[in-house]
Amino acid sequence: MDSALLFMFLGTGAMLFTEKVRWLRGRSRLSNFVLVAYIVMVSVMLTALVCLVLENLVLPEVFIPMSVLIIAALLAFFTMTLYRLFAKEFYGMYLKKKQPKKHIVIFGAGEAGRLSKTVLGSQAGTNQKIHAFLDDDAQKAGESIGGIPVYYGLDRLKSLKKDHTITDLLISVMCISPRRKKEIIEECLQLDIKVSVVPSIDEWVKGGFSMGKIRQIRIEDLLSRPEISLDNPAVFGQISNRVIMVTGAAGSIGSELCRKIIAHKPSVLIMVDKAESALYDVEQEFKGGHWKSSIKPILADIRDARKMDRIFKEHKPEIVYHAAAYKHVPMMENYPEEAVTSNVLATKNLADLSVLHNVKQFVFVSTDKAVNPTNVMGASKRIAEIYIQALSDYLDVEKGQVTKFAITRFGNVLGSNGSVIPLFKKQIEQGGPVMVTDPNISRYFMTISEACQLILEAGAMSKGSEVFIFDMGEPVKILDLAKKMIQLSDKKVGEDIKIVFTGLREGEKLHEELICHSEQLQITHHPKIRVVKMGNVPFNRVNYQIEFFERLLILNSDTDIVRHIKQIVPEYVSNTSRYNVLDRLN
Repeated sequence: MDSALLFMFLGTGAMLFTEKVRWLRGRSRLSNFVLVAYIVMVSVMLTALVCLVLENLVLPEVFIPMSVLIIAALLAFFTMTLYRLFAKEFYGMYLKKKQPKKHIVIFGAGEAGRLSKTVLGSQAGTNQKIHAFLDDDAQKAGESIGGIPVYYGLDRLKSLKKDHTITDLLISVMCISPRRKKEIIEECLQLDIKVSVVPSIDEWVKGGFSMGKIRQIRIEDLLSRPEISLDNPAVFGQISNRVIMVTGAAGSIGSELCRKIIAHKPSVLIMVDKAESALYDVEQEFKGGHWKSSIKPILADIRDARKMDRIFKEHKPEIVYHAAAYKHVPMMENYPEEAVTSNVLATKNLADLSVLHNVKQFVFVSTDKAVNPTNVMGASKRIAEIYIQALSDYLDVEKGQVTKFAITRFGNVLGSNGSVIPLFKKQIEQGGPVMVTDPNISRYFMTISEACQLILEAGAMSKGSEVFIFDMGEPVKILDLAKKMIQLSDKKVGEDIKIVFTGLREGEKLHEELICHSEQLQITHHPKIRVVKMGNVPFNRVNYQIEFFERLLILNSDTDIVRHIKQIVPEYVSNTSRYNVLDRLN
C-alpha cells in the first residue's frame, strides 16, 4: 500500500512538474495528443528514475515492476487526453453562449472560399453560421458546398440580409480587382454588413491560412485601384553601397523612405531631422534590425546653412532625398515666413550644397498643392520646384555637371502625419462629430509605400529636371471617405457619429490638380508613372527673386512676403484667405 501511494504521488508530481517546466512550453503549438504523449513519456522517465534512486539508496524494499509503469503511462495518456478534450468542448460551449451569433456569407466559391469555410468551421468557441456563398462565376450558381448554396454576384445579398440577418461577409477570392472589392464593400456598408478579407496569396504561401490571418477592411481597400508596386533593379543598383542622405527622416514619409532605402544596403544612411524624439525612435528601430549599413542620425535644422554645409563636408552624401517641409495649409497661411524659410530657402540651400559637394542625385519631394496653388504652402513648394528645374537647366548635366535633379509630386498620403485619415479616426474614437470642410471637396490619395516607391523610382529614372507623378486614379470625395470610415468603425452615420461641415479653411481649394495649365504630361516605361514637362525659367531671375526673400524676412511683413510669392508664381490665386486682397490689387 505504501509503495502504491508513493508511486501515485511521484507520478502526479512528475506530471505537474513536466507540464509546467519552462522548456516544454515551446512545444505548445503541437497538437493536444502529441503534447500529452510528451508529458506522459517524460513523467514516466522521471518516476522510474526517482523509484530507482529510492530502491537503491533510501528504501530498498520499494519495488515497482515495469508493467505497472507501462499501464500507468497508458492510463495517464488516455485520462489526460479525455480531460483536455472535455475541457476544450465545455469551454467552447461557454464561449458560444457569451458571444453574439454571427451570420456569415462568403464571397468566393472557389478553393479559397472552401478553405475559408473549413477554417471558420474549425474554430472552437465561435458562435457563427455560414448561410451562403456568393461568386461572380455564373457557372457556379446553383451548386452547394457542404450543403451551403452558391448564388451569383451580389444580387441575393439584400434578401439574405433580410431572411438570415446577415452580419458578416468574408471576401475569399484569390485574385479580385480593387474596383470589384470596392463595389462589394460599398454594398455591404449600405446593408450594414461587416466586411473582412482573407490574406493575399503571398501570405498564404508564407504562413498558411488561419483565423488570425483574416483582417478587417482598411480604408486603403476603398481606393478602387490596385496599389502601385515598382520593382526596378536600377533602384537597388543606385542605392547599394552608396552614402544616402534623407532630410525629414523622422516624419511619416521620411521614416518609411529610410526603411526602404536601408533594405537596398547603402554603405551609410544619414537621417537628418530636427524632431529629437521622433528621430530617436527611428534610430532605435533600425538598431534593432541588425542592418549592415552604417546609420547616422543627425539632429539638425535644414534652415541652418552653416550646419548643413558641415554635414555635407563631413559625410559626403552621394544621393540626397529631400523630404523635410512644412505642409499644413492653414498653419502656413498664418506664418508665411516659415513656409519661405523652410520650403524655399532651405530647399535652395540644399540644392546648392548638392552641386557644390558633387552629389550625384538630388530628389525633391513636392506636392500636388504646388499645382495652380491657392495657398502659401503650395506656392512655396512651387517656387522650390521652379528653382530646382532652373538650376538643373542652368548647369546642364549632359555637359559635365555631376548633380542630377528630380522632383516628385504627391497627392494626399494615407496615414501620413497631418493626413485627414488619422484626424477622422481620432474624431470617430472620441464619439464625433467628424469635421468635413465642404460636401464637394475631393482629393487624390496614395499610400505611404507608393509615395516612397515613387521617390526612389524618380531617382533611378531621372536624367535631370523632370517632375514625376503617379497615375492615382480618380479623386476621392472627402465626404464619402468620412462616411465609410464611420461605417467601418461599426457606427451609423448621423446616429452614432454626426458629420459637420465647417467651410473651407484658409487657402484650401475644392479640387487638387496634378499639372499646371502650362505643363505637359509625358509617358515613361512604367504605365503608372508620368513625367511633367515644365516651362523654362531663367535661372538668374528666379535666383535673384528667391534671394530677395532674405530682405523681406528682415522687414517681418506677411503681406510683403506673400505679394512677392505671387510675383514669382503668377498662377497663385488665394482662396478663402486674407491675402485675396492682393489678387484684387493686381
